[in-house]
Amino acid sequence: MSDNKNQLREDSIDFALEVSDICEDIKGCSVYVNQLLRSSSSIGANIHEARYAQSRADFIHKLEIALKESSETDYWLELLFRKNRLSENQYTTLRNKGGSIRRMLIASITTAKGE
Repeated sequence: MSDNKNQLREDSIDFALEVSDICEDIKGCSVYVNQLLRSSSSIGANIHEARYAQSRADFIHKLEIALKESSETDYWLELLFRKNRLSENQYTTLRNKGGSIRRMLIASITTAKGE
């Protein structure tokens, strides 16, 4: 596995753990928190699954699911921020980290598609 793929995998794990740590401190909004935990951890799970894809199309599909989960995570972060359950610093930090993962996913998908 190339260094970029390792970096993407490691960043997605770190991101899910950071989201999890922050979610432990959020009071109320359990539905939003649960959705955030699910979508943020699903990013890395799909990246991990892509390593064992059965074909190039399957690999791309798994990365595209991770990309969609990343977008969903951004949505739940915004809701929690607007509900004042995340500080501006937490929100900005997590959005930036999620954005970095999204950009790596887009680059990986583009490369895999041969575009």
